[in-house]
Amino acid sequence: QVQLVESGGGLVQPGGSLRLSCAASGFTLSRYAMFWYRQAPGKERELVAFISSAGDRTSTADSVKGRFTISRDNTKDTVYLQMNNLNPEDAAEYYCNNQTIWGQRTQVTISA
Repeated sequence: QVQLVESGGGLVQPGGSLRLSCAASGFTLSRYAMFWYRQAPGKERELVAFISSAGDRTSTADSVKGRFTISRDNTKDTVYLQMNNLNPEDAAEYYCNNQTIWGQRTQVTISA
């Protein structure tokens, strides 16, 4: 089955960290540039981070720059999103995407 499966979300206090994972199955992840998006209730979906297929180019949204880092391990068909210094505005459902397939999302909740 061709799919992307996110994991690593959860409840964290402000200032805390989480690492999200996005694992591919049924296809070779290394062929694709990958994207992380997020969507909070009542807000539009936001592109958070991008990484090229080889991992040699990355970019992050201004809203997370300096706090979030995208990376990948093509030997494991997995993309990561390291999120540090989380704040309440980061609470959302997070999705990974290869421009064709959407993952199933993982929830990030920020609460003291």
